[in-house]
Amino acid sequence: MEQEMTLDLTELFAIIKKRLWLIISITLITTLISALFSFFVLTPIYEAKISIFLGRERTSETLKTDYNEVLMFQKLSKTYAEIAKSKTVAEKTLKELNKDVQADVLLKNLTATPQPDTQMIVLKYQSKDPQDAALTLNTHAKNFIEESKRFYPDGNVQIVDAAQVPQNPVKPKKMLNIAIAFVLGVMLSLGLVFILEYMDTTVKTEDEIEKLLDLPVIGIIPKNLEE
Repeated sequence: MEQEMTLDLTELFAIIKKRLWLIISITLITTLISALFSFFVLTPIYEAKISIFLGRERTSETLKTDYNEVLMFQKLSKTYAEIAKSKTVAEKTLKELNKDVQADVLLKNLTATPQPDTQMIVLKYQSKDPQDAALTLNTHAKNFIEESKRFYPDGNVQIVDAAQVPQNPVKPKKMLNIAIAFVLGVMLSLGLVFILEYMDTTVKTEDEIEKLLDLPVIGIIPKNLEE
């Protein structure tokens, strides 16, 4: 059993070695194409981020925060997130910024994520322009806070960290794309090599004859008969 396994592994390595040039070529091509697309074709996407705190409006009678109130706002965070993702807020933002696009376009690039076990919501907005990403998100957050007052008048929604102009794009992930292309190139080239080997039914060596016929090779006819 060990001998058969050794022979099989030896044959596999021999197949790979025989067409190593093909494996290297395909891998280099896929990696190069991915690098060219990542660096020169795909448009960079920038993401602005803003943190919002959910609480209750404080008065002289409600200066103390109790545990039940904290739990209530943790549960309400999902509702607040849906308000932030509403078309009403999006349309207000677009009108204020004088953007001639549909609300669905803005909402497609906006995420509102409640943070587990906290009274926080994180809003993120992606744009091709870093300045636009920050401006749009800050404007949208302001409109969201105003709109939330309609549903929870005693709510105290505050911006913790305003959106800053992002310095680096979040997409495309250039090195990740190149790494994935490299792995795919290796896998595709190996698959092609083994398919070509499987389709090649010609006999080329003495070992292949002995293995195929289960008979020893008695003699070999030289290519140059004059010798």
